[in-house]
Amino acid sequence: MSTTFQLDTSTSRANPTPQPMRRLTVPKILGRKVDGVTAEPIVMLTAYTARQAQLLDAHCDILLVGDSLGQVIYGLPSTVPVTLEMMANHAAAVVRGSYRSVVVVDMPFGSYEASPEKAFESAAALLKASGAAAVKLEGGDAMADTIQFLVNRGIPVMGHVGLTPQAVNVLGGYGARGRSDAEAAKIVRDARSLAGAGAFSIVVEGVMKPIAEQVTQAVACPTIGIGASAQCDGQVLVTEDMLGMFERVPRFVKRYEEIAGLISSAAQRYADDVRNRRFPGAEQTYQAD
Repeated sequence: MSTTFQLDTSTSRANPTPQPMRRLTVPKILGRKVDGVTAEPIVMLTAYTARQAQLLDAHCDILLVGDSLGQVIYGLPSTVPVTLEMMANHAAAVVRGSYRSVVVVDMPFGSYEASPEKAFESAAALLKASGAAAVKLEGGDAMADTIQFLVNRGIPVMGHVGLTPQAVNVLGGYGARGRSDAEAAKIVRDARSLAGAGAFSIVVEGVMKPIAEQVTQAVACPTIGIGASAQCDGQVLVTEDMLGMFERVPRFVKRYEEIAGLISSAAQRYADDVRNRRFPGAEQTYQAD
């Protein structure tokens, strides 16, 4: 039995709670794909806070602390400005709020590209600070040596091919990749290279559907699609997109709720009560006995 943390929803405080730790593990995720087939697709969503993790944990196999938090939480124009400290702090919160899921944390831009040694230093710092189980990094064949270096030193790595948001300045935007034969072939080669280097899974983002399916067939480790194909071994979405927190709906997103409207409506009702002195009422104030 290990001690972790659970949010007390009555106080919003995280309290140490003895809990039998039966998290899924990286080897179990890798083992979902047998002879090229994943009978039970892998469910992954992003999480950035302890409470969000607590709500998502029972339904997911992997919680991804994505560098998308730069845009979703901090209002940044891209993922490029995200720092290692941001990732470590949010990953630690997600670990505290979850019990079942494998927690994977994105390595931010500039923290791993210079050399395998630099990547190890950054990845080790992230895992030590957060308690996450694995890191994710973007890039194709150029990152294979780095992935092998990390895996050989005990750090599980999730790869990421296709549309790689940290390279948006080179790619020139967020358009789907793999439209040309040459680019499609490179995506497949990249995935094979990452799998061969030891990646336990690979995110396949924003690629043409046949290419995502070709990648899934080409590698032994599970693929996790986003804007790819239902035939990938799993799927991931940014939770806030899935919940309808933003007006823009990317083509690859299915909205399962319209939370933004609910929040705005609640805030409006609260504002009306305050302005009309209906809040706080007798039930929300301390009365003399």
